Amino acid sequence: MSNDTALVLFSGGQDSATCLAWALTRYRQVETIGFAYGQRHAVEMTVRAPVRAGVAALNPAWEQRLGADHVIDLSVLGEVAESSLTRDVEIAFAESGLPNSFVPGRNLAFLTFAAMLAYRRGARHIVGGMCETDFSGYPDCRDDSVKAMQLALNIGMDRQFVLHTPLMWRSKAETWRLAQSLGDEALVELIRTETHTCYLGERGALHEWGHGCGTCPACRLRAAGYAEFRAAA
Repeated sequence: MSNDTALVLFSGGQDSATCLAWALTRYRQVETIGFAYGQRHAVEMTVRAPVRAGVAALNPAWEQRLGADHVIDLSVLGEVAESSLTRDVEIAFAESGLPNSFVPGRNLAFLTFAAMLAYRRGARHIVGGMCETDFSGYPDCRDDSVKAMQLALNIGMDRQFVLHTPLMWRSKAETWRLAQSLGDEALVELIRTETHTCYLGERGALHEWGHGCGTCPACRLRAAGYAEFRAAA
C-alpha cells in the first residue's frame, strides 16, 4: 500500500469536487471512483468528467497527480432501495423521521467498494464527502458510521486504510470557504457553474449558487451555504 496514493469518492457534486481538490493538495497520486446506482439525478454522472478535468486544470501539480477514474455499476442498489433518490416520488419525511431521500446502506456500500478498489490499486487513503453538520439526516453520513466502517474494512481486508472526511464538521458555507482556500475563486466558480447537487436532476438555469431546482433539500442547503459564504466575504 502506498501512503502517497488516495482514492476519492467523486460524484460530480459540490462536496466531492471540494474533496478532490483537498486530496490533490496532499497526495502524490489521486484516483477517483463514482457509482451509478439508479439515482434519479443521474445527470451527476455526466458532469463528473468535465468537473474532474476542470479541477485538474486549475493547478499544474494537480494535473500531474490526478490519475484514473473508475465508475462502478451499483444499479442493484437502486433496485433494492425504497428512496425518493431512486424512485419518482415526492421528497418528504418518512414515518421513521428520516427523509425518504435516504438510501439505506448507500455510503456503507460506497466505502466497501472503494476499499475493494483501493486494495487492488494499492491506495491507503480513501476520501469521502460525508458531513455530519449538513448531512440531511442521513445516519450513514455520521462520523461514527465512517469510523466503524474504517475498523470493519481494516479487519476484514487485513489492511490499514485511512478514511478521510474533510467536510465532516463543516457547514455548507465552510465548504465553500474551504474550496476558496484550496483553489481560490477559480475553484469556487468551477464548483458553482459545473457541479451538480440537485436531487431532482434539474440543470436548467444557472442560479447565483449553481444549477438546480432550488426547492429540494440539496438545493436549499447549497443556496443557503453560498449566501452565507458570500455574506461573510
